[in-house]
Amino acid sequence: ILESTSPIGSTEKIAEIILNQTNCSINEIHFAYCPERVLPGDTLKELISNDRVIGGLTKLASIKSKSFYQTFCKGEIHITDAKTAEMSKLSENAFRDINIAYANELSMFCQKYSIDVYELINLTNKHPRVNILTPGCGVGGHCIAIDPWFIAYADPSNTNLIKTARQVNNKKTAWILELVENRALSIKEKFKREITIGCFGLSFKPNIDDLRESPALKITKELINKGFNILSCEPNIKSHPDIELRASNVIVEQSDLLVFLVAHSEFRNMKTFKKEVINVCGLKLDS
Repeated sequence: ILESTSPIGSTEKIAEIILNQTNCSINEIHFAYCPERVLPGDTLKELISNDRVIGGLTKLASIKSKSFYQTFCKGEIHITDAKTAEMSKLSENAFRDINIAYANELSMFCQKYSIDVYELINLTNKHPRVNILTPGCGVGGHCIAIDPWFIAYADPSNTNLIKTARQVNNKKTAWILELVENRALSIKEKFKREITIGCFGLSFKPNIDDLRESPALKITKELINKGFNILSCEPNIKSHPDIELRASNVIVEQSDLLVFLVAHSEFRNMKTFKKEVINVCGLKLDS
């Protein structure tokens, strides 16, 4: 059973290789695709409770796979073919990427017209059939930031929306980096001295320790590479090989510009003592 996110047709190709190597038939070795559907930080719970999609290369492979997952899954198990199961995983993450891109694009538009994007989204979501997500500093993790490309590369001419969403979310990270850099240079000019920037959050989403493909980590590293004095806080990890971590209260005290990149619970209602703030993740802060 293949659970890893894969291009369409991967299960069939893997089966072909193994069957050729073993001189077995598809009725002797059974192959199926069953994509993992878990939320980082809540993996063990969702491994049991979530619905599963199973796509066997044969009917018997699907039956055997379903029997296996029924030993621990409480969610409903849905049977389909392997290619549809593979595409279901890719479609889930492309859908989320597109929705995040809409929120991120709104945030960039609202900045130009001095509109509070978080108030805007809150008001817009009062509509019973609208649910705009909260914008952030891009998209990270080892799924949403990568999986849509499997679809786009398979058929570039018919996946314009998927490709555009990827481009928007990547642009948001670069846009925030430029925003922070410009604000920092403005403060430096105002104070006529070098300044310190405090970056809050390195993981790719709130309340986890996963740094894979993290836009917050990328922004922090780029600021360091550009020569800015950076203090960073990530409450979900103890250390980082390239970035020295400090306590949040120390960063607030010693920084001239506070940049909130990830909406960790520890940062909610944090006192910023009227320091210059860039809040790109919608945190409620106490000035």
